[in-house]
Parts: sequence; C-alpha cells; structure tokens
Amino acid sequence: MRKLSILLLLLSVTFVPVFAQEQLTQQPTQPSTQNAEELEKEKVERQKNAYRLLDQIIDEAQSLRLPENRVRVQTTAADLLWDGNQGRARSLFAMAAESVAELGRQQQNNSDRRGPQNAERRAFQLRQELVLAAARHDAQLAYQLLAITKPAAVPAQPVADARPQRPQFNFEDNLEQALLGRIAALDPKLAAQNAEQMMDKGQFPRSLTEVLNHLFNQDVDAGAKLAEKTARKLQTTNLLTNPDAANLAQALLVRGPRPAEKYHVVKVTGQAMLPVLDQASYTDLMSSIVDTVLKAAPSTPQNNRGQVQRPRPAIVSGVGPGSNVTNVAQVEQNAARRLLAGLQVALPLIDQYLPAKAAAVRQKLADVGFGANAPFNMAQTMSALQGNPTSDALVQAAATAPPQMQSRLYQQAAFKALEEGNTDRARQIATTHLQAGLRDSVMQRIDFRELALKGETARLDEIRQTIARLQSDNDKLNMLLELARDTQKTNPKLATQLLEEARQMTNRRATRYEDLDRQLRVARAFSTVDPARSFEVLDPGISQLNELLAAAAVLNGFETNIFRDGEMSLQAGSGLTSMIQRFGQELGALADKDLQSAETLAGRFQYAEARITARLAIVQGLLGVRANTNRPNFGVPVTIIQE
Repeated sequence: MRKLSILLLLLSVTFVPVFAQEQLTQQPTQPSTQNAEELEKEKVERQKNAYRLLDQIIDEAQSLRLPENRVRVQTTAADLLWDGNQGRARSLFAMAAESVAELGRQQQNNSDRRGPQNAERRAFQLRQELVLAAARHDAQLAYQLLAITKPAAVPAQPVADARPQRPQFNFEDNLEQALLGRIAALDPKLAAQNAEQMMDKGQFPRSLTEVLNHLFNQDVDAGAKLAEKTARKLQTTNLLTNPDAANLAQALLVRGPRPAEKYHVVKVTGQAMLPVLDQASYTDLMSSIVDTVLKAAPSTPQNNRGQVQRPRPAIVSGVGPGSNVTNVAQVEQNAARRLLAGLQVALPLIDQYLPAKAAAVRQKLADVGFGANAPFNMAQTMSALQGNPTSDALVQAAATAPPQMQSRLYQQAAFKALEEGNTDRARQIATTHLQAGLRDSVMQRIDFRELALKGETARLDEIRQTIARLQSDNDKLNMLLELARDTQKTNPKLATQLLEEARQMTNRRATRYEDLDRQLRVARAFSTVDPARSFEVLDPGISQLNELLAAAAVLNGFETNIFRDGEMSLQAGSGLTSMIQRFGQELGALADKDLQSAETLAGRFQYAEARITARLAIVQGLLGVRANTNRPNFGVPVTIIQE
C-alpha cells in the first residue's frame, strides 16, 4: 500500500497537465545580438547589487529581538555569500552556531508557555537549518557545526511503568542522517566513512542509498565494498524490530543486482534507482528477506465488509527489556506483513533470482490477503512510467495498472496527447476510457485548448462566453491564464487582454489566503508580458499583508501564535508567514527585470521581519538561487555506462 500511495502521489505531481495550472514562467530569451561579454557584465552587476542588498539585510537583522530570527538571517546570508566571500560566510556560520549553542543551554530555563518540548523543537530546527546549509559548501565545516551546537545530554529519568513506551523522536539521529545525505554529493568518501560508523552502532540511515549512489559515481570499487558490507549487516539484523533496516533492505532489493561488467554512473540525483549489490550478495539478501516475510500470519479476522484489514503500525521501540512476549510477537507480525506488502513489486525479481521460493511468497501473499495480480500490475506500471512517457505509453500503462489507478492514468494520457498537440487522440482516449464526469471535464479542457490554438482568429468575446460556462472562479482564472500562455506568441495582444481579464477577477480585497494566491499567479503571468503590471498586482496584496500582520500582533496569544516578544518568527509555520515568503519570492523573481521596483515594494512591508524576508528573496533571485524544498526524488532515472 505504501508503494501504491507513492505511485499515486507521483501521478498527481509528475503528470499534472501543463495547461491546467501552468503559469507564464518561461524566461524571455536573450537577444541574439547580446554577446557573452555583455551577459557576463550583467551577471557581475546582479551579483554586486545582491551583495549590496545583503549587507543592508545583515545590518538590519541586528535590530531583531528574537535570537532565532538573527540566526536564520546569519545562516541564509552565509549560504548566499559563500561563493563571493567565503571568509565572511564562515564567520557568519560561526556566529549563528554560537547563538544556537546558547539557545540549547537555555532550554532548561525555557519559559515558553507551550512547554520545553516546543523550545527543543525550535532549537533543533535552527540547528538543522544551520548544519545543512553549511553542508552545501563544506562537509568538514558542517560536522564541526554539528559538534559545536550539540546540546548537553540530559540524564534519563527512571520509568516506573514497565509497559512499552511510545517511541521518542531522536533529534540527534535524525539530523546526522539528514547531514549524511546532504554531504553525499559533496564528499562521498567522508559520507561513506560516517555511514559505516553508524552501521557499526546498529543504525541504518535512510540516506545510505544516496551515499551509495554518489560513491559509485566517484569510486566503483569503494561503492561496491560499502554495498557488500551493508548487505552483510542487514542479513544479521532482525528486520522485524528495526524498521530503518527493513526499509533499506527493501530499497536495495527493488533495484535489482548491478551488471556483472564494471560500470560507472552519471547524472545521479536524489534517490536514484541504482543497483549496487553484485548478484551473489543480492540473492543472499533476497533470500534473507523472503525467509523473514514468510513468518507473517494473517493480520485480523475479516471485517464487516468481508475484506482483510490491513495491519496497523506497531510501536517497535517497545520491544526490549520489560516488554511482554505477546507485544513482541505482535510487533514482529505487523512488521512482517508490512515487509511482505513491500515485496509485491519485487515479485518478478524473485522469480528471476530466487525461483525456488517464489511460489511460497505468492502463497503467503494470498494467505495474508494481498491481491495476486497486483504485484505484476504495479511492476509493469512503474516500469512504463519511467522518464517522460508519451500518451501511448500512458495508455499502455493504464491497461495493466491496478483498477484504482486506471482512471487517473487515462486522464493523464489524454492530457499528454493535448500537450503533444493531438486533440483528436485526446478525445479518443477520453471517449473510450473515461466515465461520464471525468470524461466531461477532460472534453472541456480539450475545447479550451482548441480555442487557444485558433491564435489570430480567436476573439475576446468568444473566449468570455466560453469561460462564463465554467462553474468556479478558480476554474475561470485557470483557463484565462492557460489561454494567455498559449496565445502569447501567436497573438500577444489577445494574451495581454486575457491577463487583464484575470487581473480584474483578482483585483479586489482578499478575504482568504486563496485570494492572495490568485493575485500571485496573475502577477507571475504578467512577468513575461509586462513586468510593470506584475508590481501593480502585488502592491495591494502587500498593503493587506501589513494589515494582517498588525491584526495578528494584537491577537497573538488569543487566536494566533506567530509573534514572540512582539516579533514575528521568520520560520514558516502559519498561513500568514508563508504568504509573506511567497510574496517575497515573487519579488525575487521580478528583481532581475526591475530591481528598483522590487526593492521599493519589499520596503513597503512595515514590519522589519517581513522586509528582511522579502529582501532575502530578492538577493536569492539576483544570485539565481532557488528555494530548496528538500523533497525526495523518487525513481530518478540513472544512466549506467558499462565498461
């Protein structure tokens, strides 16, 4: 079920039709007469302006009262300064580390009304941001900051109750694992050394797959050595009581064995599907996992609908001294069923490399209640969706996919056909494979796409009449922005008129964050047509954000808690702070076109915290830095070159 959930999430993110929500984000191309020297001068000028503004931000941040706000500014500034002034960047990292360490020492005397645990979480968040920011540039520095900011150990309190306790989040282990993944690309051998030390202590970091990927790219022999050691460690570990080990074992299993020939890997990013074990080690690990999952028993009696209930997560940390035997057995059974469920997608590999036990795995799947055909369907579907599939590939994948996935895949196939410029094929897919409600929605999209393709012949009145038939304002706005994008090259005058229509829809006082989001989308759409209009769209939103900040300050402690000591936290944790960051990011995207206007609007934020947020975004925009989402990149294709 976890694999299915991940795949459904991929479908909703990766194959969303480009015309449904896409904005006018393409950057205008440089004139052909502009030579490399002029481009370099522009780059130098942008950097000069960025560092000038960054100096102002650092100075203004000294007036901030909250230590965590100062730390965040110092950390971000150091990150941005690294390429231009490494010495000053190191100094800012060191200053931030001193403040984080001091905050850690003050935790025992914390007066936060929400308790010491909240203060501990805030301190950990700061420490994580600091260490991972340094890890982008210098692995050794990151580990130094990790050690400097480590809080003093708190003596464990005796527990009178011998029953299993709910597992506690281990901040230190989590940060070490995150750091290990971050430095893997920067210094794979150091990451590998630290990963081995963690495994020697019985830990199996989630980021070990990233370490192996990057280590193979740098040194195949070193990567193979670490992979074999990892497999041996996993085979001597109880996968039913160590969920990290079980997850790592599954991750290595679904990748298959590596080719017999020597190879190196290029373009490795994120959690790439890279085979790292030789066939012998791979088969041994597979056999060990299969022997473990064969211990799984049916989870529960049938429920009222006659369906087998899925196992619920168990508290694995309860296994140990003081745990009763019944609980230990239940924990292991739940873990075995979860591990068995994860093996469904690997059944074709089991058939190939461990055929003697394939029948037993299928029988166990049937006994526990998992569908017999789902493994093959899921494996075929995942294989078909690698890379950037065509509409035909999506149709083929839908035909073999589990039933609950088919409608989504056929919908994406129709959208892909539209993207390919084949409206007839899109209509055929929708008519043949989709049910009434979803089919009507797709057909409506096709009609709008054909209207946009008319180019010069399209008229505003005709488009207005068509859009008026849509039910919601959000759908109408989506269509206006889509049509504006599609007609920008063929009919720029019409594109501008459509954006004006969109602006009229959003040019009113916002009553919820969704209204401000729409203003941002219209501003972004104008950026490639008329950047001046983008600033005009953003202006009233900033005024309203100032009003909301003032209201939040008055209501702080009653209805909101985004201020402490009269100052807004720079950490995004509420709709208001997130919206301020988004407005700042939009100004950052526009700064390259009109820096003065971007700075002027950022200066219109009345609270220093909001101004600093917006100005930092402008600096990032000038330096070409994009916000890091830290999202895992599942199933990234890897190019394997055999030698």
